[in-house]
Amino acid sequence: MRLTTDEIVNAVCLHTSERQQIPVTSVEVELSWDEEQGFTAEVWVEGRSRYLVEANLKESIVRYMLTEYGRRVYPSSITMVADEALEEIFADVIEE
Repeated sequence: MRLTTDEIVNAVCLHTSERQQIPVTSVEVELSWDEEQGFTAEVWVEGRSRYLVEANLKESIVRYMLTEYGRRVYPSSITMVADEALEEIFADVIEE
């Protein structure tokens, strides 16, 4: 199964709002990829920003897959993919 950039953003928003007990509409996310840092996200909550690394993104995706699709997956079954031509980031999820 492949998650789109929008679904990854939704996963991070939902996970952040749940962890911080705030409305999901209070969370903004921008995904990025570069050779030095790999996959990251900048997350803004109530005017404050913080950075998430790939492990944090995978944690959000694990939770999203369980709540939205009812499927239990593990971080090791998630592969992040950057398509520079499309300027998109995907998450390929292999169900074990």
